[in-house]
Amino acid sequence: MKSLSEISVGTTVKVKSISKDSSVKRRLLEMGIVPGIEVLVRGKAPLGDPIEIVLRGYKLTLRKEEAASILVE
Repeated sequence: MKSLSEISVGTTVKVKSISKDSSVKRRLLEMGIVPGIEVLVRGKAPLGDPIEIVLRGYKLTLRKEEAASILVE
C-alpha cells in the first residue's frame, strides 16, 4: 500500500486506512475520508504541499503530512 501523498495527479484510489498515530485522524474521518471511499488526486502544489483531492462531490486540500497518514490502494 502507498500513502495518499505518493499518488500521482489524476489518479483515483481507494482509502484502506488512516494511520493510528495520526494527530488528525478524527478530523479526517469527520471530513469523510473513511476506509472504502474513492478519492481522486486532483492537483499538487509545485513542491508537493498542499494536495487537492476530490471525494463525495467536494474538493478538499490536505497538507502533505496529513496525506501521508492516509493509506490507499
